[in-house]
Amino acid sequence: MKIAIIAHDNKKADMVAFVLKRLDFFQRKDVELIATGTTGAHIEHAGLKVIRVFSGPQGGDAQIAARLVEGNIDAVLFFIDPLFSHPHEVDVQMLMRLCNVHDVPLATNY
Repeated sequence: MKIAIIAHDNKKADMVAFVLKRLDFFQRKDVELIATGTTGAHIEHAGLKVIRVFSGPQGGDAQIAARLVEGNIDAVLFFIDPLFSHPHEVDVQMLMRLCNVHDVPLATNY
């Protein structure tokens, strides 16, 4: 199972807490984590192995979306901060839309 992990800046601590609370699951041999740049660094510091792509504003959301369309992502955890605008909002919306188009589960909050 390949799980994409993304979190906006104000939600990164929530994402790490979410993952650590479910550490047994995320450490399973059949679970592979793919994360955007900074979120991936936080997950690595928590002790997990993760494939890191670019940060969201540098195209990381689009990289994950491309993998999703190719059938290489089974679920997306994207903790979104709805109180701030983001320069890459179009990429965020594209990723969310593609999750719906391809029936890939998407969680946007804890």
